[in-house]
Amino acid sequence: QVQVVESGGGSAQAGGSLRLSCVISGNTAMSNCMSWFRQAPGKGREQVAAIFSGSPSAYYVDSVKGRFTISQDKSKNALYLQMNSLKPEDTAMYYCAVVRVHYERVCYGGSFTFSYWGQGTQVTVAS
Repeated sequence: QVQVVESGGGSAQAGGSLRLSCVISGNTAMSNCMSWFRQAPGKGREQVAAIFSGSPSAYYVDSVKGRFTISQDKSKNALYLQMNSLKPEDTAMYYCAVVRVHYERVCYGGSFTFSYWGQGTQVTVAS
C-alpha cells in the first residue's frame, strides 16, 4: 500500500508563486511514475506535470510549460511542484498521484490510471 499526502496549497496573486509538496510513504517501489493533476470546478481532471524515476526529463501540459517545475527528493520520498507566474486559470484542486509503470511513456499524458492519490490541496489565484 502507498500513502500520498499533499501540502502547500493556498492563495496567491496573479504573477505570484506557490510550492506544492507531496510525501509518499509505504511501498514506494510502487511509485516510479509520480505526477501532479488538477481539477477546476466544472472541469475535468488534467495532468499538469509528471516525472518518471531516474529519467532526466519531465512532462508538462502546455499551459504550464515555462512556469511550473516538477521535482523529487528521493531521500525524503517527496515530490514537489514549484508554480511561478501564477494565473487565475491555475485555480484548482491539485492532487499528487503515483503509480508503477513499465514504460516511461505511459507516465505522461494522463491517460494511464494512477493507483494512489492524495486528498488534494486547493490553489486559488486572484487576478
